[in-house]
Order: sequence, then structure tokens, then C-alpha cells
Amino acid sequence: MIKQPKYIYTFVYHPDEFELCRMERRSLFGIDTEQNFIITDRKINPSRSPFIEDFLEVYVEAHSFEELKQIINGIKFTDSSYKVVCLNKMDIGNTKKIHHPERRKIERQIGQAIDGEPDLNQPDVIFGLLYINECWYFGKATKAESIWRKHLHKPNSYSTALSTRVARAIVNIAIPEPEGIRAIDPCCGIGTVLIEALSMNIDIVGRDISPLVCVGARENIAYFGYETTVTKGSIADVTDYYDVAIVDLPYNIYSHLSPEQEYDIIQHARRIANRVLFVSIKPIDDLVQKAGFTITDRSVAKKSTFVRFILLCE
Repeated sequence: MIKQPKYIYTFVYHPDEFELCRMERRSLFGIDTEQNFIITDRKINPSRSPFIEDFLEVYVEAHSFEELKQIINGIKFTDSSYKVVCLNKMDIGNTKKIHHPERRKIERQIGQAIDGEPDLNQPDVIFGLLYINECWYFGKATKAESIWRKHLHKPNSYSTALSTRVARAIVNIAIPEPEGIRAIDPCCGIGTVLIEALSMNIDIVGRDISPLVCVGARENIAYFGYETTVTKGSIADVTDYYDVAIVDLPYNIYSHLSPEQEYDIIQHARRIANRVLFVSIKPIDDLVQKAGFTITDRSVAKKSTFVRFILLCE
């Protein structure tokens, strides 16, 4: 049995989102890897990330399947009904997927070894099996819920807004530890970032210079049952100080910012927040450094030929 906490997360992402996923992992877990899984002692809600597929809280690990069965044999892991699921339904790292018939066979053997009441239809607990790099892992499994998908359809939207998936990732990058954090999105648009942050119980407020956009953001937020303040006005008028600001620099057909205007927003972001995540459609390294920021991490998010540059600054 595992004595120290050990958790395994598997990830699914489009190749265009790979760098963004890695940046999110660095922020949430302090781990940078090109693999589609991590093993860590850090436990988070897997539904926070738009890229996490499965989460396994490891109870047992073994170097062979027979050893795993021997360890599990006769142990009562729960008083509730259970089901066993093999999570190797895709390639995980260098370990090839286990095809469906073999996964079912493995599940039956482990299920029969457990002391308890199996229920394949409506189990109270789902146990997971993972085979990675010649090691077997068994424990409680949780499939991440794609909360961001629920936010795809809202009353107000526009084509150049961040996708809910990207918005959720950048919130996690900017605010990996939400407790006690006060945040602001001072160019909030229709509220895509606000909605993802609010769905994770993050204390965040919004602001936008357009009164119509503010109305749209408020309607979108209320549509999903969340509450926060969205104020009309420029970032230049913000007087409060925040732990974090998320600034998606305006770039739609109504907002043609000059370098001077971009720099003005960046300077004010420096004034109102200790930590700032910038999203831009072009490189802005020189402007953020001129404003006194240090870039602590970066990535790009792509959608076809449209590229967004993401900078985490302090």
C-alpha cells in the first residue's frame, strides 16, 4: 500500500494547445514535461484543467500484474459498491494503449480480487488501473468534468473572444492557488475569463471601457448563475490593488490599439496588480519589460493560423 500520497493525471490536448497545456502544468504542479501524464504528490480537482482526462489517487503500485493482484487480493477498499476501470485507453507516455478486450479482462481479474460488492452499472466508487512505464497503479479514479464546455453557449459572444478552453487554462496559469486571491480582468469583454474564474470560486471582478460590452458580460455571467461586479471604465481609472490581473489586450474590429495605447494598458496593469497574465496577438516583450515587468513564463495558443502570445509577468 502507498504510504506517501501519490496522484496520477493524464492529459488530452490538440497539438496547437500543447504549449499552453505545458504552461498550465508548470503553474499548477511545478512540473514541465512533454509527456501526456504526470505523477505527483499534489492533489487538485481534476476538473479545474481543460486538459486533464483522468485522475488516479494511487493506493497500490506493483511491478507486475500478478504482484498487483496478490497485493489487492482480499482487501476491502470500500464499504460501498464499486467498479474497476482500466485507464489505458490511449497511449500514455511511452506505454501503448491497451485494447478494449484486454482492458475488460484486466478489469474482471482485479474486480474479482477485491473484497466487496461490485456494481458495473451504478457503482458508488470507481477504481482505476493504470500501466505506465512497466509499473501498475491501482486506486480511486475520477474522470475530469469538462465544465468549460457548459460555458460555450452563452447569450452574448463574438468570434475573436478567447475560447472557454483557453480562458480556463490562463486562469489556472495566473491563479494556481485561488485561496485568498483578489483578481481583476480590466479588459473583460463579454466575460469569458470571468466565467471560468467564477466557476472555480475565484474572487474576481471585471471592467471594460464599452458600456454595451459590460451589459453583455453581466448577462453572460448571470446566465450561468454566477455573481460578480462588472464596471464600465478604463483600466486607468482602477484605484484598487489586486493580487492578480488577467489582461487580454483588445484586438477586435472595434479596437485598433497603437503601441502607445498598448503600453498605457500595460503600465496601468503594472500599477494595479502584483502579478499579471497578458494575452496578445503579437509579441509585446519589449513593452512589458519597459513597464518594469519580469516575464516568468510564456506560451502560445494557436487556432489555425491565429496565434495568441501568453506572458506571465511579475
